[in-house]
Amino acid sequence: MRSAFFWLSLPFVLPQAIRVRRTAPRFAAASGPDEGRIGAGSRVRLLAIGDSIVAGVGARELTHALVGQTALSLSERYDVEVHWRAIGKIGINAQSFLERYLSKLPDEQPDYVVVSLGVNDVTSLKTTRQWRRHLSTLFAELAERYPDTLVALAGVPPLAGFPLLPEPLRTLIASRGEVFDAIGREVVEKHDNAIHVPVDFETLPERFADDGFHPSESSYQIFGQVMADAISRQRPPTSETVPETFRSIA
Repeated sequence: MRSAFFWLSLPFVLPQAIRVRRTAPRFAAASGPDEGRIGAGSRVRLLAIGDSIVAGVGARELTHALVGQTALSLSERYDVEVHWRAIGKIGINAQSFLERYLSKLPDEQPDYVVVSLGVNDVTSLKTTRQWRRHLSTLFAELAERYPDTLVALAGVPPLAGFPLLPEPLRTLIASRGEVFDAIGREVVEKHDNAIHVPVDFETLPERFADDGFHPSESSYQIFGQVMADAISRQRPPTSETVPETFRSIA
């Protein structure tokens, strides 16, 4: 029913959506290297893959974005040295990630993989069937490639509070985001080594970057703590030593 409402309503908000896309600020990805380490102690590997959240849009450097803040929180809680790597692309959806980046993932098995996808599937008008199929394929591929890794899917954020989106486009897109988030939960539940981590935060102006769409650094800090809490609650870092570096992605 909600999908039917979305497609029936879309023609009425399409001019508004085109105007937003044309006039929205274009922020670059976070600067700095796409891998690093933080903390001291036994080594833990964290891999983040996906869209502009992984690319760190809205943060100065990746150390201030989701991957860096998740690594920081893990290192502080468990006295471990976290080796992190980010493979993120602005504007990418699940299908594009499969086609362009799946074959480029590191061979070495990380302890944790954080996945951020979904918003661009909503805004690029993917169907629910396409979203389910592409996300299911990604999680199946990750389970085969990294059988002992815990994979955490970041939920679709509460689009109803995003300042960039005007009404009625905001309400329609937010409803679609909720549908996609529910599908993400369903996909995750089919895998033993996977969890869904909701993106639930107060949509106050200071929670957003100046583009009104991406997180501010304070939001990245909060969600990094939430992500670290969720994955460590499911599987705390172990004391096993792991290889020192990821294999370079060419």
